[in-house]
Amino acid sequence: MGARPRTWIAIVAAVVLVCCVAGVAGVVGFLRWNEVDTRGDVEFVNRLAIPPLAPSHVDEQGRRVFDLHAAPGRHDFGAGPVATWGFDGDYLGPTLRATRGEEVVVNVHNGLPEETTVHWHGMHLPASMDGGPHTPIAPGATWSPQWRVDQPAATLWYHPHPHGRTAEHVYRGLAGLFLIDDPATSVDALPHRYGVDDIPVVVQDRNFDGDRLDFAPSLVGMGILGRTIVVNGTLAPYQEVTTERVRLRLLNGSNSRVYQFAFADHRSFALVGTDGGLLAAPVTTDRVLLSPGERAEIVVTVRPGERLVLRSDPPALGAPLGRLFGGADGFDVLELRAASSLEPSPALPDRLVEVPALAVDAATPTRTVRLGDSTINNKQMDMSRIDATLAPGAVEVWRVRNDDGKPHNLHIHGVSFQVRRLDGTAPPAHLSGWKDTVYVAPEREYELVVRFPTYADPMIPYMYHCHVLYHEDQGMMAQFLVLAPGQSATPMPAHHRHHHHG
Repeated sequence: MGARPRTWIAIVAAVVLVCCVAGVAGVVGFLRWNEVDTRGDVEFVNRLAIPPLAPSHVDEQGRRVFDLHAAPGRHDFGAGPVATWGFDGDYLGPTLRATRGEEVVVNVHNGLPEETTVHWHGMHLPASMDGGPHTPIAPGATWSPQWRVDQPAATLWYHPHPHGRTAEHVYRGLAGLFLIDDPATSVDALPHRYGVDDIPVVVQDRNFDGDRLDFAPSLVGMGILGRTIVVNGTLAPYQEVTTERVRLRLLNGSNSRVYQFAFADHRSFALVGTDGGLLAAPVTTDRVLLSPGERAEIVVTVRPGERLVLRSDPPALGAPLGRLFGGADGFDVLELRAASSLEPSPALPDRLVEVPALAVDAATPTRTVRLGDSTINNKQMDMSRIDATLAPGAVEVWRVRNDDGKPHNLHIHGVSFQVRRLDGTAPPAHLSGWKDTVYVAPEREYELVVRFPTYADPMIPYMYHCHVLYHEDQGMMAQFLVLAPGQSATPMPAHHRHHHHG
């Protein structure tokens, strides 16, 4: 079990103790002590902030160049200014947008009082450009990763990944979207005018202590479970809708909380995309579960003049004491306000893009990944230990299980994968597309097919970890190297530094 006791065993012991001391009523009170439900109670009074598209220019080498500046700020969520961190502003960052085939450069300047990193979550790129914990940016320094965008149209995001400090950096506000366009896998019939009928929806939970963010973790080993929802940094937000259909690019940008997004009137909508791109065909549903780091693109049809509330119903966590981990919590998230007359939108096509299945056969290697209490395969993260080595472009089957009673998920850097089986059967439709992060419910087996990066690097590894950021920081992370034939692992020292360029 390792040095620390499993949190859920401690919780069970607490329940037993409460039961002995206070009887059944005490147990019910214990299980409900931190529940929150704002559904039906939110007055949507603030216009939703739309993150600006990041300016860029094409340099003399034909590269698209972006600049990002991380710095402290003070952000007014809607109830007075709060001390925060942001990219190019007080909170969150601009939306980067690039097209498949482009070479991009992002000059990241660290104006923070401590080192940070920027990880391009979901991006297929070399490990040295990935922004993991091995490539910190010192205060005052600038890091300028560059790579060629080569993956389907998708909603990706970026956020810090400093070793042991990721949760705090993200919670303070450092995050933003990175949209990829690709003529071959963008569908013009989908709403696609950014900020008009194609709306970024970065959902985060926060706790406030006066004019400060409250960093106190929950008592159940999940880190921070916030009681207030902010969307794109806006409290109680509304978005005016002027078209018959609107596309919402949902990002669970929270540290720990799992959401089950639905509409207050239970209407159905079309799920058209997941982490790594569009689905083969729209999936009609009335809910979508997103764990931290996961994305979903949905298209909803609205009627003239109506007000429609996106909410999170209590998520089906599959955990024995799920109520303690937010499984009984509900939130009103965002109000859509339809204009009295709406511009017509194209009908959704029956087919979207090709999603070719990654080929596996009897010779495909299988790897077991067990998620435990702050461990992967019973080991805590060690920056100097390489947990796996792979050949460029290798395909493996990963059998992933959550052996813990708490909610976990798995994010693999540098790749998109496919869910092949869930408990031995074909996955549900919402898991049929490209993923880079997947919720792993306790005691269920997720069989993933992973195609690894083609970029070899004997020094700098890629990460795989739980994206509940408290768990990641506590050690639920491992790393792999991609080695070309003849290369041997020579991991770099843990404290490599980037220096200011020019």
